[in-house]
Amino acid sequence: MKTNILITGGAGNIGSSLARKLSENPSYHIVIADNLSTGSMSKVPVSAHHNVHFIKADCNNYQDIANVFYQYHFDYVFHFAAVVGVKRTQENPLKVLNDIKGIEYVLQLSKASNVKKFFYASSSEVYGEPVEIPQKEYSTPLNSRIPYAVVKNVGECYCRSFYQEYQLPYTIFRFFNTYGPYQTTDFVIPKFLVAALKNEPITIYGDGSQSRTFTYIDDNTDTIIKIMENELLNNDIINVGNDEMITILDLAKKIIQITHSKSEIIFLPPLKEGDMTRRMPDNTKMRKILNRPLISLEEGIKKLLNNQEFLRLNSIEHLCAE
Repeated sequence: MKTNILITGGAGNIGSSLARKLSENPSYHIVIADNLSTGSMSKVPVSAHHNVHFIKADCNNYQDIANVFYQYHFDYVFHFAAVVGVKRTQENPLKVLNDIKGIEYVLQLSKASNVKKFFYASSSEVYGEPVEIPQKEYSTPLNSRIPYAVVKNVGECYCRSFYQEYQLPYTIFRFFNTYGPYQTTDFVIPKFLVAALKNEPITIYGDGSQSRTFTYIDDNTDTIIKIMENELLNNDIINVGNDEMITILDLAKKIIQITHSKSEIIFLPPLKEGDMTRRMPDNTKMRKILNRPLISLEEGIKKLLNNQEFLRLNSIEHLCAE
């Protein structure tokens, strides 16, 4: 009997990559539910085992997502659907807050259908402006007040509450910046890479001194699948992210160097809010689960440049072939 897995937001960067990896196991049947507001059908994997099924559905519409649950009995649910992207979330705060409905609906349906475990995509944004580095799952205060972070924090509270009231097991993933072939140019690494390959200006908000860590998608999905398959971190939280910190300015310079680009760096006014000065996880749990070195930033960038899907999705195959 196949294991049925639901991934909401499965046409996005992390969701589609997770579906693609899970689909390598023919005993898994993966259902992707996505309203395609920020995701894309071009990211939905075509599986050699024909074990991936896509349904267009909006998690914030109860009937939409209920119809998905009525069609299948899911063993595991990954709730990754959300409005994402710094600028998009800043410009559409009510859309972001509306995602709270979807969190509650998917949890209610998971509880009602006896899902074995619920996995929730939270974010490093919940930490806000850091009071300590590295940021730890339980001791670092959660102090961000931007709508996106508030919604992620509310989602975490819902997970804990559904476990307390109904014993629905969960794991919360606090994702730090994760990049890969299916990430759009709304995000910094693909944005910089595509600009560099075209020798176009690379734009940075502020002076570029803000620091980040970047996680290659394989490290992310390998961690998630190990947690699911080995029943790890029940009713717990994990930071999913690399701890190799770099400033945004140095990232731009590194990408220019790797691609031998002629791009110039242009500085734009800083964002009004949401662009934290520093962000770096305590990833002790992740390293223990992976039990291997994480992919370095330079190695990950080179993987992208050699990835045909990344080049195709961004229409830059000819630039890397030159």
